[in-house]
Amino acid sequence: MTESTADRGEWTTTSTGKTATLLEINSLLPSYTKSERKVAQYVLAHTETVIYASVIDLAEKIGVGETTVLRFCRKIGFRSYQEFKLALAQELANPSQHSRDEVTKEDSLHAIAQKVAAFNVQSIHDTDALLDVEQLGRCVQLLIEARTIHFYGVGTSGVTALDAKYKCLRIGLRVDAFSDAHLQAMAASTLEPGDVAVGISVSGSTKDTIDALKLAKEAGASVICLTHYRRSPITQHADITLLTAAKQGPLEGGSLAAKIAQLHVIDVLCTAVSQKMSDKALTYKQKTAKAVLDKVYEPAQPGKGKP
Repeated sequence: MTESTADRGEWTTTSTGKTATLLEINSLLPSYTKSERKVAQYVLAHTETVIYASVIDLAEKIGVGETTVLRFCRKIGFRSYQEFKLALAQELANPSQHSRDEVTKEDSLHAIAQKVAAFNVQSIHDTDALLDVEQLGRCVQLLIEARTIHFYGVGTSGVTALDAKYKCLRIGLRVDAFSDAHLQAMAASTLEPGDVAVGISVSGSTKDTIDALKLAKEAGASVICLTHYRRSPITQHADITLLTAAKQGPLEGGSLAAKIAQLHVIDVLCTAVSQKMSDKALTYKQKTAKAVLDKVYEPAQPGKGKP
């Protein structure tokens, strides 16, 4: 990531040398035109070939015009095709290839465990590569200053919303989480300026969550969304978009990698909020820990209890 400074000059990051070109292409898939999607799919499938091809060669191989290739490069943030190829070359130089070794019928239990573990760990690294520190800084400031914070999510994203509620409660934020469509809508309608609504959706197309964010926006609340796709429907209603790298197909509902990516971002946010709140957050951590102290089972001491 290049050096950037967030609002109020409080958040900075130095260059890490990371590139996320392939992740960015994946994140923007729903927003491409039909011809641009052909370019994206070819690049993802033949990355090593692309870095040696001229724009004319690439256009001919894919069956599109040169202007389509150039438009595709600009859409993912590059000024020219050469700049795009340089970024791809840097990505290939990174040992991480952002791809999953699929489990096969011949794999042993040990091999399955290793492949799944590698994929889940990679989802955190890829999400980290996509995180915009300036946007994170804005989110942290909004959460600290919010009167009320709502997290909305359904299905597996609803579980993430509950985890976010738990983490925020422990540091003293006024927060709630909703996974039922009716409760989401009713809760969102009660928000006011100064409140914050956070919508969580891997696909960015979950209707119930999007509808809740619309209501929250109309009520005057600030809106944050957490999604895999940069230009999905949910982002149209958000003031700030935070991206997660792991996606899931229609047969992969509840993908652990997708959930881990979401939880990673929530953990980063809450840790940063806690750091900024300092002593206040520590006080609330102590209070909440004490409040549930007697909820933990402890065996009877020797000589006490029933004979």
